[in-house]
Amino acid sequence: MNDAVAMNNGGEAAWRRTVVILGSTGSIGTQGLDVIARHPERFDVIGLAAGGAHVELLARQAVRFHVRRVAVFHEEAAEPLRRALDEARALDEAGAKGVGVSCGAQAIDDMAAMGADVVLNGITGSIGLEPSIAALRSGAQLALANKESVVAGGHLLFDAQVRPGQINPVDSEHSAIWQSLRSGTHGEVAKLVVTASGGPFRGRTRDELVQVTPEQALNHPTWNMGPVVTINSSTLMNKGLEVIEASRLFDIEPGRIAVTVHPQSIVHSMVEFRDGATIAQASPPDMRLPIALGLSAPDRLANVAVPCDWTKASEWTFEPLDNEAFPAVQLARHCLAASEKHTAVLNAANEQAVHAFLNRRLPYLGIVDTVKAVLDEMDADFRSSPLFESVEEMNQVERTARRLADDLIDNNRD
Repeated sequence: MNDAVAMNNGGEAAWRRTVVILGSTGSIGTQGLDVIARHPERFDVIGLAAGGAHVELLARQAVRFHVRRVAVFHEEAAEPLRRALDEARALDEAGAKGVGVSCGAQAIDDMAAMGADVVLNGITGSIGLEPSIAALRSGAQLALANKESVVAGGHLLFDAQVRPGQINPVDSEHSAIWQSLRSGTHGEVAKLVVTASGGPFRGRTRDELVQVTPEQALNHPTWNMGPVVTINSSTLMNKGLEVIEASRLFDIEPGRIAVTVHPQSIVHSMVEFRDGATIAQASPPDMRLPIALGLSAPDRLANVAVPCDWTKASEWTFEPLDNEAFPAVQLARHCLAASEKHTAVLNAANEQAVHAFLNRRLPYLGIVDTVKAVLDEMDADFRSSPLFESVEEMNQVERTARRLADDLIDNNRD
């Protein structure tokens, strides 16, 4: 990372970084821009990319941060975005002038590779893999909130790095592990402990989940996230994906990764060392903290989030995971042990099933059941070649998994 360095009034070195944000109108992107707005002396936003569903917000972001380039994935959003930019500039004459607009998947990849010091990838889904690879190959530091890049992409993501340590984890759990790992060497680690809030249905039996509605599943008790991530949190599929991500990011065998339910969401994950010590990262649930560290590491920014109040009584509890009611984590472990193709199928089939549930085409328990059925159908195809040879092959495997998932969902409705 080539930080621009100047001297502040105290005579200390003050770095400044250029930033591209992918998924700028989503939860991660908007909170990332909030962090940057609080530290304008540290960051210059040079590019924003989004899907295209919220062009008015994207236009306001571009004008406020004087961005020169914006990109949208959906081509039909390009013209509405240009009109929104004209309207936003009319309201803020000091805003961006002559913003360049591009569209399509290649435009997102080009944005990721445009030469920023840091690329924050807040895209949801495996479509975030190719922009992640483009960012790494460009030499940018990748602040990664797109867990699917790791889960679906496997070694394809890591092979794109041009230097060690080029990925800054932004998921709260992996950021917590990343921070806790500073306390020892890799060889001293005994276990990673990933915490889970338990979601809105903690304590319920499988039978009690039969009639769950999308509205109930979207009502997360502690986090404010996008719909897909929120549903994944309710099924605990999110935790299964995080076990896969933790194993690959930190090069730890799956058997040395534990999951514990911590409903307060204060301890975001832990590292247990071989001498018996456990180091935890604790803070009230606020994604701005891991986002900020992803942008600023190895330094920390001031006043990012409100810390724990140690003058007040509080209670932190930890519970075992109920694998019978929430089988997604065990299913993810099976896929991690099998191959990276299995983990890509897990992710793709789950995305299809979640969308079907949100559209009331699939019952709640059918989400994980559908994923398992797709994995059973495709399992034999991967025994001779467990690794992807290219992103194109990964995309083809995902397309097959999505089609199978859709077929199963439609057949079950007949």
